[in-house]
Parts: sequence; C-alpha cells; structure tokens
Amino acid sequence: MKFLREFLSYTSSLPRLAIWAVGTFLFLGIFAPWLTPHDPNAQNLLQAHMGPSFAHWLGTDHVGRDTLSRLILSARTSVVGMTLVLVLALSVGVTIGTVAGYRRGWVEEGLMRIVDVGLAMPSLIVALAVIGIFGTGYWNMILALALAWWPGSARISRAVAVNVMNRPYIESLRVLGASPARIYFHHLLPATLGAVLVYATADAGAVALAIATLSFLGLGIQPPTPEWGQMLVDALPYLESSPRQVILPGLALTLAVIGFNLLGESIALNRVPTPLSRKTLRQRRVTAAAWKKA
Repeated sequence: MKFLREFLSYTSSLPRLAIWAVGTFLFLGIFAPWLTPHDPNAQNLLQAHMGPSFAHWLGTDHVGRDTLSRLILSARTSVVGMTLVLVLALSVGVTIGTVAGYRRGWVEEGLMRIVDVGLAMPSLIVALAVIGIFGTGYWNMILALALAWWPGSARISRAVAVNVMNRPYIESLRVLGASPARIYFHHLLPATLGAVLVYATADAGAVALAIATLSFLGLGIQPPTPEWGQMLVDALPYLESSPRQVILPGLALTLAVIGFNLLGESIALNRVPTPLSRKTLRQRRVTAAAWKKA
C-alpha cells in the first residue's frame, strides 16, 4: 500500500494527457488480441470503404478489413517493436557508456569517439543504411533502429558514470577493498540506469515514429501485419474519397508520440531540484523554531 501511495503521489504531478495517452497505448499493446472485435486481416470486398456502423465502429478499409481492429493491433505491433529497440539500444549504450566512465583514459577516449561518430549521423539515415545492407523485414528494422539509437544512451551513461565515480563514497569503497566488479555492478550500473531510463521514456515516442516512418516507406513491417505507418500508406490512394482511413492511424500515432514526449519531459523535470517557495520556507522556519523550543 505504501508503494501504491507513493506511486499515485508521484504520478499526480504528471500531465493527465500524457498519462492517459501512454496508458491507453500500452494497454492496447498488451491486451490487443483480446480487444479486437474482428479479425484484423479478414477481407471482405463487399464491405470495402464502409462507414462507421454497429458492426464496424470505425468503418472498413479498401479491402473490407475492420479499421478499429487494425488500429488496436497496430498499437501492439508498435509497443513490441519499440520495446525491443529500446532494450537493445540501452543494453549496448549503457554498457559502452559505463565502461568508458569507469575505466577512463584511453579506453574512454576510444569508445567516446565511436559514440561521437554515431551521434554525428541522423538516426533515420543510419537505419536506412542498415536496412539497405541487410534488406527489409521486421527483425532487420529492429536491428537498424537499435544501431541508430544506442549512441544517445551511451553518451548519457558515460556522463552519469563519471559523476558517480567522482563521488567520495566510491573512493571509500576502494579504500575498504571493494572489488571493481562490486563497484561496477552494485553502485555504478544501478545509478546509471535510473537516468538512462528517463531518457528512454522521452525517446520512446521517437522510436514509435521511426517504426511508422520505415513502415510507411515500405522498409519496416510488411503487410498484412497491422501497423500505423502501413495503414497510412495503404490509405493514401483513397485520401479524397475516404479521408477517415488516413486520419485515424495518423491521429493514433500523433497521440502516442505526444504522450511519450510529455511524459518523458515531465519525469525529467521532476528529477531536477526546484527552489522552495517563500511560503514553504516560512513554514519550515516555524517548524524549526517549534522544535528548538521543545
């Protein structure tokens, strides 16, 4: 119960729009197979371009597939892809960043120059280059985006690691005879992961957008797997006759990206100390004076 109260008090300071958007996105991604009212890939040309009805709440697409079912399952596709990309990118980035911050010297210089090269190239260009080498497909897209996203987490991990290694308690651990492995795994790595996870929250929206972009270009998730970018490119020829087919997946993607961006920014700001207000200072002075009298 204490953990639940602390969690609710923490989330109460976050934007409601971000919480609802991200929460809905994750809920649909986890429970999508049980929430779809129809088979997302079932085609019925006799019901193509059908408007909203009791049978199909958001209508059907150009081959008669249920739009609502495809939107829901697209959230699952994006959640799984986004999670895989972030896990792979953070695994590589945190490992390189913490090793560089721990070892310092020529090891740090060599690793960080590689990171600088990665940061100098746009993420989408790197992903397109990797896909051009290995070909299109789901797993190639995941690999391409992970290779494009790891330098950012490596840079942040290195900065946090250097800050942790310069703290007095690390020197105390060394004097007391703590092994390098204990310092790294028990003190350096946990402290680094907290800051990097905040970065990952803010970056999740960009990863979801990159997945949709590659699918829109035909280089990512291939049909008939439902995905928002794939739904957009399928609906473009029918933009004038059935704009609903373009608006709905675009709106879903926009809300997911904005939600993750707002949530990540809010979490990052909550971690930054803010000056106390005059009212709070007066209350603390009164409390301190009362304690002295007691």
